[in-house]
Amino acid sequence: MKRKETQSIRTQTERTKFGEHSTPIYMTSSYVFDNAEHMRAMFAGEEEGNVYSRYSNPTVDEFIDKIALMEGAESGWATASGMAAVFSTFAALLNAGDEVLSSRSVFGSTHKLFTQIFPKWNIKTNYVSATNLDEWEDAITPNTKILYLETPSNPALDIIDLAKAKEIAEKHNLIYVVDNCFTTPVIQNPIEFGADLVIHSATKYIDGQGRGLGGAIVGRQHLIDEIEAFARHSGPCLSPFNAWMLSKSLETLQIRMERHSENALEIAKRLQNHKQVQWVKYPFLENHPAYEIAQKQMSMGGGIVTFGINGGLEAGKNFLDSLKMFSLTANLGDSRTIATHPASTTHSKLSEEERQKVGITQGLIRLSIGLENVEDIWEDIEQALG
Repeated sequence: MKRKETQSIRTQTERTKFGEHSTPIYMTSSYVFDNAEHMRAMFAGEEEGNVYSRYSNPTVDEFIDKIALMEGAESGWATASGMAAVFSTFAALLNAGDEVLSSRSVFGSTHKLFTQIFPKWNIKTNYVSATNLDEWEDAITPNTKILYLETPSNPALDIIDLAKAKEIAEKHNLIYVVDNCFTTPVIQNPIEFGADLVIHSATKYIDGQGRGLGGAIVGRQHLIDEIEAFARHSGPCLSPFNAWMLSKSLETLQIRMERHSENALEIAKRLQNHKQVQWVKYPFLENHPAYEIAQKQMSMGGGIVTFGINGGLEAGKNFLDSLKMFSLTANLGDSRTIATHPASTTHSKLSEEERQKVGITQGLIRLSIGLENVEDIWEDIEQALG
């Protein structure tokens, strides 16, 4: 089974004696052993199997196995949320005195980890431009250990050349980590371009219906082993129920991302021609600064569109207040179209100077285009802009 659509549907844990077609949920905190020697051998790692659901669980294993297969990864680890995946990756792989080289365009909570939490442990982050890779090498020091980036970034939709970033990471012997949340494994596979680890917030498109939280880390076996050793004892484990839900959602991910992308591209094109819109950014619009790179490393444009509205902050608020069908929420990747004002929500904890550096203006609107009929989506946008 080499094709992703098939892997996401047909990868399944062994059926029980009941022969169920849909994979069961293994809702258990612990497991029973045959005898004292069996228990000792399992805890010693001499025999394979489950000893405790904070360590492993059949339902969670099925979910992460699917993600690893779809990303072309050697192994993976599932977490309770996307930020648990981000935190666990860095906490497991970094020591006091280490440094991170990161694109400046990262999610607000990731920025808080880099600037407020990790410095407590003497871990420093050096930010570089998402659009000028020439300055990256100048920011690398002897203590730099990880190169980290998001592409497309949240919410600026900056596109970073994954292959060029790999060249930098390889030259300086850095661990190369990519947040692949906005594209999912069906649109972009950073491992094909040299990434060592790929992180997902499964809460977003992988779930696709705003039902629950989850995260995933996949990549090279020796790095996953380190993350597993950290996560087993720090406890950011994914619940079996959420793992089952997310695993079932993967079965429709391909067709959902196709519809998200189709709708988003159409909306982006129409926004370009509206008199109330200053600018529009979408990876598959030809006027995107990194359009050619997006074409090279993405199979579709994804479901996120950002635009600037004439009138700044007040006009942005008025637009959101005038929407009738859209949901106003900080989430994204839902079947329902969502509108967000990042400056006052997802990136509100950043200073105005920090927001300006990553292109988050007061009038920026982020749209997570859903699966509704595109004409209904456009009619709501049009009346709200009017």
